[in-house]
Amino acid sequence: GKLGRYPPWPGKIVNPPKDLKKPRGKKCFFVKFFGTEDHAWIKVEQLKPYHAHKEEMIKINKGKRFQQAVDAVEEFLRKTKGKDQASSHNSTEEKNRRNSSEERGKQSAGEEKRKASLSEGKVKKGTGEGKKRVSSVSSERGSKSPLKRAQDQSPRKRGRPPKDEKDLTIPESSTVKRVMTGTVAGFKWPPSVSEPSKDSDPHFHHFLLSQTEKPAVCYQAITKKLKVCEEETGSTSIQAADSTAVNGSITPTDKKIGFLGLGLMGSGIVSNLLKMGHTVTVWNRTAEKCDLFIQEGARLGRTPAEVVSTCDITFACVSDPKAAKDLVLGPSGVLQGIRPGKCYVDMSTVDADTVTELAQVIVSRGGRFLEAPVSGNQQLSNDGMLVILAAGDRGLYEDCSSCFQAMGKTSFFLGEVGNAAKMMLIVNMVQGSFMATIAEGLTLAQVTGQSQQTLLDILNQGQLASIFLDQKCQNILQGNFKPDFYLKYIQKDLRLAIALGDSVNHPTPMAAAANEVYKRAKALDQSDNDMSAVYRAYIH
Repeated sequence: GKLGRYPPWPGKIVNPPKDLKKPRGKKCFFVKFFGTEDHAWIKVEQLKPYHAHKEEMIKINKGKRFQQAVDAVEEFLRKTKGKDQASSHNSTEEKNRRNSSEERGKQSAGEEKRKASLSEGKVKKGTGEGKKRVSSVSSERGSKSPLKRAQDQSPRKRGRPPKDEKDLTIPESSTVKRVMTGTVAGFKWPPSVSEPSKDSDPHFHHFLLSQTEKPAVCYQAITKKLKVCEEETGSTSIQAADSTAVNGSITPTDKKIGFLGLGLMGSGIVSNLLKMGHTVTVWNRTAEKCDLFIQEGARLGRTPAEVVSTCDITFACVSDPKAAKDLVLGPSGVLQGIRPGKCYVDMSTVDADTVTELAQVIVSRGGRFLEAPVSGNQQLSNDGMLVILAAGDRGLYEDCSSCFQAMGKTSFFLGEVGNAAKMMLIVNMVQGSFMATIAEGLTLAQVTGQSQQTLLDILNQGQLASIFLDQKCQNILQGNFKPDFYLKYIQKDLRLAIALGDSVNHPTPMAAAANEVYKRAKALDQSDNDMSAVYRAYIH
């Protein structure tokens, strides 16, 4: 893709500032990168030994900055070796005094001490440092980020912790300091490029995500948000906000939030908005779905018009173009509540013509409009890990910042209205076509006498390995088609993507073929099952 892959980069584990909390979720360390003054949180399983991967890393990287970073690593190692030799005599005497049972006790104590030093943010220095393990990072964020990392460079099996588990337990005499390399794109803007300063936070840095001579993308880390500004020749500006929790807290906007549509996606979104302290008024076509959220602290709106008129920003997430239009233009609809300054954010996945029409009528009444369809499923919605594609009113996009951070992992601003709809349809076209291919492969394996589980095991060891592949195959193998993403909606997205291709005379034969299979599955009464139920179209 445009961002491409990023090679490993050397760095060392250091203690974070005292007032900087660790991210929630997987175990990680605070890393300082050699050759730059940048820092980042890196997950444990993304560490790789520096020496073991040094030659491979050098082959991948040819730039001057990288060579400077390697020189800095080697200098650090030389100094460390000198310190280790100076302290080895004391370490040897101490070790000889311990018997085996004491040693086991000390290892446990060492682990506790290591944890304490990390949480307290103390920086240990001096000659009493023991061994310093040289390691590396190979970070792949997969579906959680617009940046695909080159994890396949690592021989380690996907998703497993580092092979040498004892490396994670640091002896008592050691400091929590390691040298590693990573594919983390964490580099400051060069002095010749002006750094964006809006919303800057003293604990975070500007990250350059391109190592080319002409930087294209920068990330600005702000608490739970990374903003991306892309400079390109076209008129489209692209901004992304990565809301992976840095300190686990979001300052909710003081604006009143409305939400229309409590389906698979909307329910998780509203729940996360409430958890993060937003004031939310909800409405759903079937009112009983609102009850759970009223209990969680939401207010009840009687009509879409009432919600819009009483709230500052109203979000909507409904099923298709017809539902999106009816919600705005129908009786007691959104349009009736729009007054100058009212904001409407449509998160439905629809075609560009529909969203452009809705934007025009909203703006004609003095309202502000943003399209913000989401990539994800019910589980990601519940977890607040959606990917948000936004376009339209840039100021409204900024005003939605805390909401997007609550509901999503990453958000992109794609310019003018219609761009997000097109991009979303393309993303879902790829996903829907891939799902059909998975089902086709599993059924072909079955009818030719091959083990479906073995096929999955093989795929999971190869370059196609992904959470999506594994989950959907597991659904099929277990016969569990409880909806995480309705089959009828992925078919709708394929249909709209094909129409998008038609509008510009661009061929979409793969999507067209997949669409036929989903239509067959719908005829077999699979509409309200998960998209993985497309499998059943192949076994009749």
